[in-house]
Amino acid sequence: MTKDFGQPEDLLTDESFLAWYYKSNPEDVETWNQWIGDDPYRKELVSRAIELLSVLHISEKQVAVSQLQVAEEELLHQIDLLHNKTTIGWRRYFWLAAACVLAAGSFFLMKSFFFTKSAIITKYGEIREQVLADGTNIKMNANSRLSYDASWKDGVDREVWLTGEAFFHVKKTPMKSRFIVHTDHFDVIVTGTQFNVVNRNGKSNVMLNEGSVIVRSSNGSDLPMVPGEFVEFGQNGTQKRSVRYDSLLAWKDSRIVFDNTPIKEVVVIIKEHYGVKVNLADDQVGNKTISGMLPNDNLDVLLQAMDATNDLEVVRHDNEISIRNRQ
Repeated sequence: MTKDFGQPEDLLTDESFLAWYYKSNPEDVETWNQWIGDDPYRKELVSRAIELLSVLHISEKQVAVSQLQVAEEELLHQIDLLHNKTTIGWRRYFWLAAACVLAAGSFFLMKSFFFTKSAIITKYGEIREQVLADGTNIKMNANSRLSYDASWKDGVDREVWLTGEAFFHVKKTPMKSRFIVHTDHFDVIVTGTQFNVVNRNGKSNVMLNEGSVIVRSSNGSDLPMVPGEFVEFGQNGTQKRSVRYDSLLAWKDSRIVFDNTPIKEVVVIIKEHYGVKVNLADDQVGNKTISGMLPNDNLDVLLQAMDATNDLEVVRHDNEISIRNRQ
C-alpha cells in the first residue's frame, strides 16, 4: 500500500479501508491487516478511525450509479477545498461535508447522524456475550459487529444490524415490542425467542432454536419458521433446508464441528474467525475432507488438532498458515 494517511479522517475517505472495516472484501481485509501489522502508529491511527465509525449508524442501500458518482465527486471536492484549513477546522468541516454527501447517497447512507447508535464488536478469535437494555442476551461469534439504537423505549421496534454471527435470546417486553435483526438479504422478526443468525461475506442464514420468527426478504415476502428450522439466502432466494443443530451452534462453546468438510471450506472458516492468511499447497489438498469436533478458542490448538487428525501437515508462521500433504 503506497498511500499515506496522516489523520483518522483520511482513512474514512478510503474505500478499501471501509471494505476492511465492514469485512466486505477478503482481499482488502488481508491488505489492511498486513499494513497495520505491529506498527504502533498505524494501530493508533486505525483505532481512532474505528472510534469515529463506531458512533455512526451506517446502513448500505442500493443507489443509482449516477447518484454515487455525483456524491463521491462532491465529497472529494469538499475535502480538497478543506486541505488548506487548520487541522481542527479540517476535521470539523470534513464531518459537515461528509454528512451532507452521505445524506445525498454516497457510498453509505446514514440513517441517523447524531449519535444514539451503539455497537458491539468482537475481534478475530473472540467470543463475547452481552445483555442489552431490554434484557435480550446476545452471544457474538468472532469477527462480528452488532449495531443498535441505544435510545430504545418499549412499544417501539427493537432493531439491530448484524455483520458476522450471533445467537439471540430475545426477552419479551410488557408491550410485546418486536425485535428485528437486519441482514444483507432479509430481516428476522420476533417478539421473544432464541435463534442464531449469520450475515457474512454475502451469506445470510437463520436457525430457530425456540419460539417462532418471521423471515422477511428484501421483496417483502414473509417466511414463518418453527423451532428446528433453518433458512438461508441462496441463488434461488430465501429457502429452508435441514442442518445439524449441534454443528451450527458448536461455536457458542468454542467448538467447531466438521462433517466431511472440504479443507478449502475449512480455510474460509479460519480466515473469517482469525483473520489470517491460509495457503493450500494444491487443489488436491483443498478437496480433502475432515470430520470431527475440534476446539476453536485458540488458533494454534485448532491447527494442532487438524494436523493430528488428518494426513496433512499444517505449519504456521505468524499470521500465515500453510497446509500441505504430509510427506
